[in-house]
Amino acid sequence: MRPPNDADAHEALGTAFLAELRSPIQPGRVLTNGPEYARTAVLFNAAVDVRPSVVVRCASTADVQAAVRAARHHGVPLSVRGGGHDFWGRAFRPGGLVLDLTGMREVRVDVNHRHATVGGGALSSDVVTAAERAGLTAATGTAGSVGMVGLTLGGGYGPLLGRFGLAADNLLGAEVVLADGSRVNTDAEHHPDLFWALRGGGGNFGVVTSARIRLHPVPTVVSGTILYPIDQSAGILADLAGILQDSPDELTVDVGFLPGPDGKPTVYVAPTWSGDPEVGNAENGPVRALAGLGTPVLAEVGPVARSATLAATDAMFPPGRRGAIRTRTVQTVTGSIATVLTRAAREFTSPFSAIVWHQFHGAATRPPVGSTAFGRREPHLMVELISLWENGENKQHTGSGDGGSSHLRWLEETHTALQPFSLPGGYVNFLGPETPDQVANSYGPNTERLLAVKSAVDPDSVFTATPLPTDTADA
Repeated sequence: MRPPNDADAHEALGTAFLAELRSPIQPGRVLTNGPEYARTAVLFNAAVDVRPSVVVRCASTADVQAAVRAARHHGVPLSVRGGGHDFWGRAFRPGGLVLDLTGMREVRVDVNHRHATVGGGALSSDVVTAAERAGLTAATGTAGSVGMVGLTLGGGYGPLLGRFGLAADNLLGAEVVLADGSRVNTDAEHHPDLFWALRGGGGNFGVVTSARIRLHPVPTVVSGTILYPIDQSAGILADLAGILQDSPDELTVDVGFLPGPDGKPTVYVAPTWSGDPEVGNAENGPVRALAGLGTPVLAEVGPVARSATLAATDAMFPPGRRGAIRTRTVQTVTGSIATVLTRAAREFTSPFSAIVWHQFHGAATRPPVGSTAFGRREPHLMVELISLWENGENKQHTGSGDGGSSHLRWLEETHTALQPFSLPGGYVNFLGPETPDQVANSYGPNTERLLAVKSAVDPDSVFTATPLPTDTADA
C-alpha cells in the first residue's frame, strides 16, 4: 500500500467537509486539488509559498457559517480571502481551510442615502465603479485590486482621506460571522464594541460578509502624476514638507520615489484634489502648482474619474511579481529622512520597487483617537517601502539567482535606517511578524480595549488576518 500524500490528505479532508456542511454549498465549490484549485490558490504576491488544504468558494453568508463551523469541528486553521492582496499571503494558512469570498462581490448603491452595501469579496474598483454610475464615490486606497473590506478593517489610507477620512471612518455597519459560526449585524447601536474594533482593528474578529459604507458626491477628481529627476529631490522634498503641512482638506498628496521611464529613479508626486474641479484644474491652482516645484520629466494632471486612477495604480503594480513590504510612520519629511530615502531610491535593486508616503491630515485627524480602533490621529506621513521583483531578473539589477535576498536586504536596510526618525507603531495592514516592536505600538491607547473585544468575540484566535500585540506569532 502506498503511503498517503498531500493530495490524498487534502481530498480526504474535502470529503469530510462535504459531509459536514449543512448549507447550499455545492460539491464543486469545495476544492482540494485540480485546475480550479490551482487557479484559486494564487495571490497577488508570487513570493507566497503557502497552499491550503481546502478552498471553500462561498456564495452566501450561510456558506461562510457552515464552513467556519466545519473548520472548528475538524480543528483546521481558518483564513479568509477577499482581494488576496496582502504581501504575507495571510489569506492562506498551511494545511488550512480558506473561505474564498471572491464570488461575493455584489455592490448595491443606495443613491438616496448615499451609501453602498458591498460583499465581503468586493474589490475597491467594484465599489468605485458602481458608485460612479450614481455620481458618487467611496473613500478607498490607491489601488483598485485591493479588497474593500480588508482595506477598511485595517484603516484605509487613501487620496480622499483629507476630506472624508479613512476608509474605516466611512464604515456604517457590517454583517459578521463570528468564530462560533453565528451571524451578527453590527453598527453604532448594535454590538457597538465589535463595530468599534472593526474600524481599524484589522480582520481579527470574524468574517465580514458584507459592509455598508458611506458614499460621497465626488465622482471626478483632479489628479495625476508628476515626476522629477532624483537630482532635484532635496529642494522638492523641502518645499513639499511645507505644502503638505498647510494643504487644505481637499488636497491630499502622495509622494515618493519610483523608477522613471528610463529606469532611473525619480521623485514621484501624485496629488488628488477632491474639491471644486475648476479650482483644482486652474493653471495657478493647488494641484498644478506642484508641477512648478522643479523641472519635471513628466507632468500629467487633470480631471479624471476615480476608477481611472485606481486602474492606473493596478497597471503599475500588477499581480504575479514577488515582493515584500515594510512601513514606517513619520511626522514630516525632514532633511535626514529625505537623505535616507533618496539614497535608498538610488540603490533600488529592481525596476519595480517603490517608496511612497501617504499624507494623513484633515478630516482623518478630527475623530478622537478612541472613537475607533485606529491608533493614530495626529497629522503624519505613512511611509510604504515596497520591494518587488520578477523571477529571472538580471542584467541591470542585482538579485538574479539569489532568491530575492538582495531585494529583501535593500528593504530591511531602508526600514532600519528610517527607525531613528520614526514614530512608534505603524500601519497594521502593512505589518507582519518580522516587526513585533511596531505591532506592539500600532494601536496606541486603544490596545487594551481592542484586546478585550478580541477576547470576547474570538477567544481562541481563530482569525489572525493582521497582527495584534498578543498574537504576533500566529499572524
